[in-house]
Amino acid sequence: MAKGKTIKITQTGSHIGRTEDQRGTLIGLGLNKRHRTRELVDTPEVRGMINKVRHLVRVEEEAR
Repeated sequence: MAKGKTIKITQTGSHIGRTEDQRGTLIGLGLNKRHRTRELVDTPEVRGMINKVRHLVRVEEEAR
């Protein structure tokens, strides 16, 4: 993971009917509604959060 590398995360699934920890993870990523997009720095912490809700988000790699 190169310094300054970012990833674009888009929420594709709804949080309705999901566990509280999955909802909290989406909020931690800055997502709370479908089709919202956030650009975050690619860190192991963010990757772990994405892995937890991978069925609810789409990830696009971006290099800067």
